[in-house]
Amino acid sequence: MSALHTPLPVVLAGARGHGRWHLLNIRRLERLGLVRLAGVCELRPLDAAELEGIGTPEQSSDFEALLASTGARIAVICTPIQTHTDLALAAARHGAHILLEKPPAPSYAEFRRMADGVAASGVACQIGFQSLGSHAVPAIRRLVEEGAIGELLGVGAAGAWVRDEAYFRRAPWSGRRRLDGVDVVDGALTNPLAHAVATALALAGSVRAEDVEYIETELLRAHAIESDDTSCVRVVTARGTQVTVAATLCAETSAEPYVVVHGTRGRITLWYKQDRVLLQRGGHGPEETVHGRTDLLENLVAHVTGGVPLCVPPEETGAFMRVVEAVRLAPDPVPLAETYWRTEAGESAPRRVVAGIDGLVDRSADTLSLYSELDAPWALPTKAEIR
Repeated sequence: MSALHTPLPVVLAGARGHGRWHLLNIRRLERLGLVRLAGVCELRPLDAAELEGIGTPEQSSDFEALLASTGARIAVICTPIQTHTDLALAAARHGAHILLEKPPAPSYAEFRRMADGVAASGVACQIGFQSLGSHAVPAIRRLVEEGAIGELLGVGAAGAWVRDEAYFRRAPWSGRRRLDGVDVVDGALTNPLAHAVATALALAGSVRAEDVEYIETELLRAHAIESDDTSCVRVVTARGTQVTVAATLCAETSAEPYVVVHGTRGRITLWYKQDRVLLQRGGHGPEETVHGRTDLLENLVAHVTGGVPLCVPPEETGAFMRVVEAVRLAPDPVPLAETYWRTEAGESAPRRVVAGIDGLVDRSADTLSLYSELDAPWALPTKAEIR
């Protein structure tokens, strides 16, 4: 952006937890002259230590009042899932463009209410799937389209993370499917490893709601929570491509999540947090590349000031939201019998480890299989199908 542009005033809703990352990113863009942190919306104001190096933005627990008093041109929303739609629509009413943290909504109906309302208001909205700002995604799509790995057979994703019991106590909505009668739909597939789902769908070229034909889910939990902490999903796209994602927060060892694109003559693996790509195909040695990434807030600013296309507009998360809806409508996750998990010491609290889950997650991505198809003894009765 040219130095002739006045930095755009930004209000951040939710500045603690993951919101801290947004706070620091806004500060980075301030130094580039692109934005100005005008306000922070938190139930409890940030103290001097939390604002060190940030400045002195206006603070309020009233989001709409803060938008009005600051004249915000952009609102960054990093709040509990069930608040996303109402806050995005509030920002739109005030004419503020929106960066909305993922998942965009807890149900498909709420997603449509948000997306349709924002579109009618004329403001821009970017959904915070940072992995979809990776230049690796279009690079892989070009390789597939050029036939580098032959005919596309399917896409598998694997996410094996370690989370202890404190993770599920960090906020009232954590580990919940519903809270006070309102959908939350937290869970391994829909929140912490949502990027695995969204990135797999993007690499399959199926990002819109109408690109999804059929969904199967298997939702389980080892921890004493409502939502799933060990789950898998199969999406069959309108093109007939299979997309599977296996995820767990009960891994023996935390690993980099990845997506594998399978072809008749090879495969492409993307470690999406690292933007690292490995191309393997017959007649060639392995080819590894590391790609750049476009920051989503920076892209939103470029869109607002110069018409640059958005990386992740709401409609291009419609397929992901179909998965969220399938998880929401599925039966509650089945608790794993104690014979299948063990307790270990975590960073700040005990954690539960599902025996053998790391290998099952990898095998799922390798074979495009659900847990029940991999002979996991606990998986068979949990399948739910959504058409």
